Amino acid sequence: MSPASANLSVAILDDTVCVRIEGRANFASSMDFKRLIFEMIESGHHRFVADLTQCLNMDSTFLGVMAKIGLELEKLREETPKAALRLLNPSERIEDLLDNLGILHLFELVNGEEFEEECLEEVPVGDPAPSKKEISKNCLEAHEILMSIHPDNIPKFKDVTKFFAEDIKKMAD
Repeated sequence: MSPASANLSVAILDDTVCVRIEGRANFASSMDFKRLIFEMIESGHHRFVADLTQCLNMDSTFLGVMAKIGLELEKLREETPKAALRLLNPSERIEDLLDNLGILHLFELVNGEEFEEECLEEVPVGDPAPSKKEISKNCLEAHEILMSIHPDNIPKFKDVTKFFAEDIKKMAD
């Protein structure tokens, strides 16, 4: 049984894509979050707000996926100055995680009212469900990004990345 994942809801308000993340943002929900954001970037959206008011926690994979998105939007700012991922009402715990992993600078933290429920639509879970190999690749990439952004993350995640790399290699055989 996989751990409970965050529920994701989305609304496009004016030129901003608003995503509510409720519950525990983990490796399982990170794939749907990444898919959603990169589909929106592909369709021309560059301004994002993640409503974290009801987000209980984030695991390192979800944080690595957020860092990847932050880096992508940072690159896009050269052409589109308003490209950004703003984090609405992150808990102190999440703010500490972002800071400790050295990725806080990729986001703008804001406090305010959460999104109105009637604006939001539930984000469909990936169909078909990702394979074990796809999940492992996502986890590996997320942790490699965290290590590349902040060298202090290397000792934290070197064993994790080694595990996922070996796991992926076994699946290729």
